[in-house]
Amino acid sequence: MKPVRFYLGVFLVAASGLMLQVIQTRILSVVLWYYLAFLVVGLAMFGMTAGSLWVYLRRQRFSERTLAHDLTYFSSALAVGIAVCGGVQMTLVPAGAATAASLLAGVELAACLAVPFFLSGVVVSLALTRSPLPVGRVYGADLVGAAAGCLGVLAVLNLTDAPSAILWSAAVAALGAVSFAGSGIGSASAEAMPFASRLLRAKPVFVLLAVCALANGLTGKGVQPLVVKGKLEIGDKAPSFVRWNSFARVSVFDTVVASPVMWGRSPNVKGQDWRVPQRPIFIDGDTATISTGWDGDPAHAAFLKDDVTNIAQFLSGHRRAAVIGVGGGRDMLSARVFGVPDITGVELNPTLVRLLTRTPGYADFSNLRQAPGMHFQVGEGRSWFARHSERFDIIQMSLVDTFAATGAGAYSLSENGLYTVEAWRLFLDHLTPGGVFTVSRWYAPDNVNETGRMVSLASAALFRLGVHDVRPHVFVAACGDIATLVVSRAPLGDDNVALLNRVAAEKQYQVLLSPGREPASPVLQRIVASRDEADLAAYTSSLPLDLTPPTDERPFFFNQLPLLHPWRAIEQGWNSHGSGGVLAGNTTATLTLVVLFLCSLLLVNRAIVYPLRPAIADVGRRLALGGTAYFLLIGAGFMCTEMGLLQRLSVFLGHPVYALSIVLFSLILATGLGSLLCDRFPLATRCRFVLWAALAAAYLAALPGWLPAILHACEGATLVVRAPLCIAVIAPAGLLMGFGFPTGMRFINAVDRRPTPWFWGINGAAGVLASSAAVGVSIACGIYVTFLIGAGCYALLIPAGLAIGFEPTRALRPSRALPT
Repeated sequence: MKPVRFYLGVFLVAASGLMLQVIQTRILSVVLWYYLAFLVVGLAMFGMTAGSLWVYLRRQRFSERTLAHDLTYFSSALAVGIAVCGGVQMTLVPAGAATAASLLAGVELAACLAVPFFLSGVVVSLALTRSPLPVGRVYGADLVGAAAGCLGVLAVLNLTDAPSAILWSAAVAALGAVSFAGSGIGSASAEAMPFASRLLRAKPVFVLLAVCALANGLTGKGVQPLVVKGKLEIGDKAPSFVRWNSFARVSVFDTVVASPVMWGRSPNVKGQDWRVPQRPIFIDGDTATISTGWDGDPAHAAFLKDDVTNIAQFLSGHRRAAVIGVGGGRDMLSARVFGVPDITGVELNPTLVRLLTRTPGYADFSNLRQAPGMHFQVGEGRSWFARHSERFDIIQMSLVDTFAATGAGAYSLSENGLYTVEAWRLFLDHLTPGGVFTVSRWYAPDNVNETGRMVSLASAALFRLGVHDVRPHVFVAACGDIATLVVSRAPLGDDNVALLNRVAAEKQYQVLLSPGREPASPVLQRIVASRDEADLAAYTSSLPLDLTPPTDERPFFFNQLPLLHPWRAIEQGWNSHGSGGVLAGNTTATLTLVVLFLCSLLLVNRAIVYPLRPAIADVGRRLALGGTAYFLLIGAGFMCTEMGLLQRLSVFLGHPVYALSIVLFSLILATGLGSLLCDRFPLATRCRFVLWAALAAAYLAALPGWLPAILHACEGATLVVRAPLCIAVIAPAGLLMGFGFPTGMRFINAVDRRPTPWFWGINGAAGVLASSAAVGVSIACGIYVTFLIGAGCYALLIPAGLAIGFEPTRALRPSRALPT
């Protein structure tokens, strides 16, 4: 027997599974919508739990005598399954229409996502329950492998496209099969398995998948999505440029000479007045930005003066400008048209910066790199400002979001951190004494939902800067479905206000807010008339829509459904039906979350809970209730903590991919180390167990108290500093939580080994359901509430664990998680 080869196999299969999970969230963000990332999380947990259940139901077939053979076979099957299901997935055309065909496509997509995780669950279950090695070490190798997959996927996604990354994750699983084949645990099984002669040849499977992954990434003719956000991208509809990375998929389409695309075009401008070359750029298949062909002469882009997004540029004296979210370079070009000599653009996605500065055929189209005084910075806008001390006369942030954000309710998006009170205070701090911060957002003339929240956010930021009356500091103009806010730390002044009003009149913009004028809406009037932040929160929380100013604790600017008031949310969602816009997107996202939760509940009940009921027959009421409560609590507590950390640290790190990779890496690694330590330092007495549960609960409960100050103090640090800080925050929680599962299994085995399958299934079921519930809690109540719920779960482990009635002398010996 070669334990190192065995542990390496477990490590590689776990790494493959986590890589696949993150890659699938990236693909669904492109093909469908961001909020379906949580579908991947739920299906991954469900599939792995169902795979473990399948092993239990066929427990007579699997044993230590054939372990290496079985693990090699199923790891190879996993590798092939990842590749085949990924290929089929690329051909599907999932859509949101309420038709039978759409339902069938959705079922097919769910199957493509779940099958690989089912096979992964089979492999992990066999490794944990049939190996002669200590379960704590096997479980630790599994978690450490998953942690390594979190970092590995970042590198893979930045080196190749997401479909090719799926093939690389399959190759990693095949390499795990090679390791299992050399572990020497048992002999071949007498039972013939389908395609065994091919799947047991693990090395050729690995080589074939690695070659396919490499070839697919080197050509644009390989396996790629046929349909992106409902649009066919083949033939003459295919983009001229496509580049994937860990942030997004950027696609550029052919040049069109036409009337310029303008977000808030003045009625004074007619379609035939201008004809300019333009290239549409799509981020994740839906969010459009425009790259305008420019010859270097500001007069040839003067049409930008008639866009409401640029009204703040008419204010005189601007020498330095900053643009948050460069996109196709429109706002940087606007600043140059207005004569600003020094312009800094901060863009999160390096692909967009390369297009504007270095990529042949694209950089010379926009020509921004040749213009003097243009500076491009790759980085997340908020963290870049926190790291630099420069001050600007104008900071512009125009429509920095995605349509996916409005559809998702912004559950986990990079721009969340840009629309919080803390972020706007930071931006205002980087203005010169007379400087302005201008933001453009969507506007609906019949209501002020998103515009109202934007003004609410500006008011709260000004209150935190010591301003007592925000009205002299705020101006808002609208044109069509775009509203532009102009806000300054100092009062705007009579001359500037008169100039802005005069420009609005000339361009036929609607003035929604202006110092000295009656606001166009009573809601906006009441928002700017608030006396302080508490008064503002009291009023905005009482409205039919949630217009409270978002904070880092609750950074969901794009979600306006008042989830704390369900009947009000249902009424607003019903009223938005068929109307489109942000509220309709919020409703779709929320309903999706509810449907996913209900479907998960049904699947968990029928596929996990119901089949496992015989496992707790005749074991006694105390063990059944105590054990069920214990594993339900550790599943829910761990998932609430994980989701809370993902969402809060996503804002701190600047992008959800960083959160998925860095946060999951550190959490899973620390949990794995905790599991390994549990073998060396078992919780063998009631005193140790109670102390452990109390420490875990206390640490999680304390996070809301000290974490905000730490994150705020380090906001200006580089990612190289912020990432280790996140690991330092997460490590104690992970180490403590890592003791939970192996300790529970020891407690159960010390009393009666028969019901362990039930408790395994309950733990997985709790994780599946809690993944959706924790997201809803964060949006409704705040991210830190999920930490408190997690703390409560671990505190309740004390009575649940003591109720099991374990025997400490027997709990010391290593045991398998499930009976053989």
